Amino acid sequence: MHPLLADLSLLLVALMWGLTFPAVKGALAGISPFAFLTIRFSIACIFLALFYPKSLLHINKNTIKAGVIIGTVLFAGYGFQTVGLKYTTASNAAFITGLAVVLVPLINIPFNKKLPNKITLMGAISAAIGLGLLTLNNDFTINIGDLLIFFCAISFATHIVLVSKYAPQMDSGLLAIIQIAVVAIFSEIVTLNIETFPSSFTKEVWIALAICAIPGTSLAYWIQNKVQQYTSPTRTAIIFSMEPVFGALFAYLWMGEILTNRGLIGSGFVLLGILIAELKS
Repeated sequence: MHPLLADLSLLLVALMWGLTFPAVKGALAGISPFAFLTIRFSIACIFLALFYPKSLLHINKNTIKAGVIIGTVLFAGYGFQTVGLKYTTASNAAFITGLAVVLVPLINIPFNKKLPNKITLMGAISAAIGLGLLTLNNDFTINIGDLLIFFCAISFATHIVLVSKYAPQMDSGLLAIIQIAVVAIFSEIVTLNIETFPSSFTKEVWIALAICAIPGTSLAYWIQNKVQQYTSPTRTAIIFSMEPVFGALFAYLWMGEILTNRGLIGSGFVLLGILIAELKS
């Protein structure tokens, strides 16, 4: 595959992920968060199982254990993100979620026994300044939705670290199927205990499922695993830093959300922090 085609494919992934923010935000008026996650990840799991049928033949105890651990963290990430979207804007959610890239080196300290270098810390400081500008009110309180999305970013960063730890020794397709199945199962457990499935879906819910289930979950992860080998990690990181930008753009086009001047400056600091963290080499 030509590197340019690989880069364009990864840009498509970033675009799809950016589109999920306003899509889910709009859907939550017609469905509860964990009911939506149950349906989204059940569809994604079935699709991947049909796409990787031979992977299921390689299932073993170690893969199941790793998949459950990683899937539990992934469930936390999407749970915090989806509930948080009820209480904050899609634009804020996109940029705060992007902080996961900056948090990875910090969360990875216990695993590699090394402190982040100065450039990584500069990226973290820039992102922290941006986070403050995006989320803190004039009285220095924080919106509950923004706080939940920040927990989402921590969860996604932990997910990245765990995937790096377990994935090289295992079937990536099978590991993805187990992770997504875990999210679907845990979401259904929560739904059956504290939520209910809607008797019918609104148009916004159908649109969100059409965007999120297969394009935003199954296909996105498949494309990433398939084409990332044809481009460099640095180029991949730069391309994926466009996710929050796409998220804010689609939030404006779809929902009319407009960042304030302070929000724009904060978003710029977050984006700068992401780029610094990924371009440190």
